[in-house]
Amino acid sequence: MNIGARSRRPARAGVMRGTASVLATAILAITIPASFTPAQAKAGAPAPVAGTPAVLAVADRPARALPVAAVADRPARAVPVAAVDCRRAKCVALTFDDGPGRHTDALLRHLASYRAKATFFVVGQNVAANPGIVRRTYAAGHEIGSHTWSHPDLTKLSAAGVRSQLARTDRAIRAATGVTPKLVRPPYGALNRTVRLQTRRPMVLWSVDTLDWRFRDSARVARKAVTSVRPGSVILFHDIHPSTVQAMPAVLRSLSKRGYTFVTVSQLYRNHPPRLVF
Repeated sequence: MNIGARSRRPARAGVMRGTASVLATAILAITIPASFTPAQAKAGAPAPVAGTPAVLAVADRPARALPVAAVADRPARAVPVAAVDCRRAKCVALTFDDGPGRHTDALLRHLASYRAKATFFVVGQNVAANPGIVRRTYAAGHEIGSHTWSHPDLTKLSAAGVRSQLARTDRAIRAATGVTPKLVRPPYGALNRTVRLQTRRPMVLWSVDTLDWRFRDSARVARKAVTSVRPGSVILFHDIHPSTVQAMPAVLRSLSKRGYTFVTVSQLYRNHPPRLVF
């Protein structure tokens, strides 16, 4: 497999909605073409997936810039993460977009109760406003990925604009944790050749979209996650929504009973994710 109030999704060409199909034992690894058009989609070509809402208020309170000195000046100490062989274990990667926010700490407690590890694709301006939460997330052994600085459709930006979105987010995450994110999730799953060429880091999409950004119903979110999961799934959630965080105990309990191990995206690929996780 080479992956607060609901804001309006901007209309745009070349961005497809839906979720990738998942094989019984693994997610399909693919490489997308240099560009993707609606015509290709109609012809059956694999498409980028969109399932993330446009974010006009990506945190539950306004972002405020903090001086670097007020955050971390050395790497956060992360707890050791147990090695997992996902070729043998039933692994699932839980991923959370658009945070951090006021509900992230509650989510961390739910994950800790099941010793679950997850990947958080954070928005840079929210990291700058809430560096302590990001530091706690990293210290708990979770993976931190970039979800850009302000959640734009990257395919509508110039190459320099894409690089700026990624670089500003890298600096904010580094200030909070002492490390630079190794993974990127483009907002809306929107990709084209220009976006792909601005970083060599893996672009992580998803195979299960819980639609939690549309349906603010914890029972519905939990049901979607539990019924759609397969070994190797990458599940998309958004920790800025309280209904999503409220759904997590049911998700964790149900999947644990079914023998799933909760891992980060990098763990899923033994620390070598492909260029595109879809």
